[in-house]
Amino acid sequence: MLSLKDLFLKHIAQTSPEPIFLEIESAKGIYLYDNNGKSYIDLISGISVSSIGHSNEQVINAVTEQVGKYMHLMVYGEYVQKPQVKLAEKIAEISNQQFDSVFFVNSGSEAVEGALKLSKRFTGRKEIIACNNAYHGSTIGALSLISHNEYTEKFKPLLQNVKFLNFNNVEDLEQITKDTACVIVEPVQGEAGYIPANFDFLQVLRNKCNITGSLLIFDEVQTGMGRTGNFFAYQSYNVVPDIIILAKAFGGGMPLGAFASKQNVMECLSNNPILGHISTFGGHPVSCAASLAAIKVIDNQKLIKQVEEKEKLFRKLLIHKRIIEIRGKGLMLAIQLDSFENVKKCISYCLNKGLIIDWFLFCNSAIRISPPLIINNEQITQSCKIILEALDNI
Repeated sequence: MLSLKDLFLKHIAQTSPEPIFLEIESAKGIYLYDNNGKSYIDLISGISVSSIGHSNEQVINAVTEQVGKYMHLMVYGEYVQKPQVKLAEKIAEISNQQFDSVFFVNSGSEAVEGALKLSKRFTGRKEIIACNNAYHGSTIGALSLISHNEYTEKFKPLLQNVKFLNFNNVEDLEQITKDTACVIVEPVQGEAGYIPANFDFLQVLRNKCNITGSLLIFDEVQTGMGRTGNFFAYQSYNVVPDIIILAKAFGGGMPLGAFASKQNVMECLSNNPILGHISTFGGHPVSCAASLAAIKVIDNQKLIKQVEEKEKLFRKLLIHKRIIEIRGKGLMLAIQLDSFENVKKCISYCLNKGLIIDWFLFCNSAIRISPPLIINNEQITQSCKIILEALDNI
């Protein structure tokens, strides 16, 4: 009889030749437990998803209650569904009404696609500008925003009229013109190895978009939900984008994405043509209920206020001759080493010791640190001890 791992390889479409291959039976808080009962500290939160930890009781209760009422009813936007309405209202509240109209989808890639369509429809323009080393998803539109030919060549032709500028390079912003429909940027570049935007860069970018009438899109798929020390990362830069993209931790562990803007911008998708953007399962009521519960947990436990101190503790403890630098913002940190080979060795050692870390798509010489926001000082200390042991042994 085939084992579960054999069936995994036989029937689950693979994304790489070397999956992590952990067989997880349960998860609670910051811990995953495998089929042998071994525990693992999840220091990457399923890639910045499980921000309030695993199996949160409030989220489970919210999901259970909503399942008991109804699940899917109708394609997005046709019926008045309380979880959707209340969540959209909450986003407007948290953003100080900067984003008072929300379009719910299922994932970050879908949210990017919707934001691109909205920008083209609202401005009547075709050109899109993205940043080198950015990652916005893997659907064809989102893939078109990736500058690395290695990841795009086999899937061409992609979207036309896409240009790239260098992140944090103010001079490159001259590429933005009145032909530009939108500029999409991550406040902290994720797969480039957690590189925060410079304050001046975003200020000039916002001003340039104001002058040209181009829409500014912030991809906050990883930075949202408190990870950088504010609910949204843009709030620490004193720059408000025209469109914001949310996903990952936004769903509280359930699949959920969204793009949001001002109502006068978003309403153009409802006409000429009608149904300019549609989604069957977008804003699924169970996912929206989970998201609302997760936001309440973040608020009630004051998790955002703790982010800065936890970041400082990581930086204080992670001192080693093999660490070239630690960069990032909040609980979104990259430990820069000298090679991918040493990163792989470190990941393997930590996994054996019950600690899950990871690398970056466009920066494979750095280690990803993106723990649940609920991680406490003792758990941070334990995690850093294992990482330092790993660095001693490579």
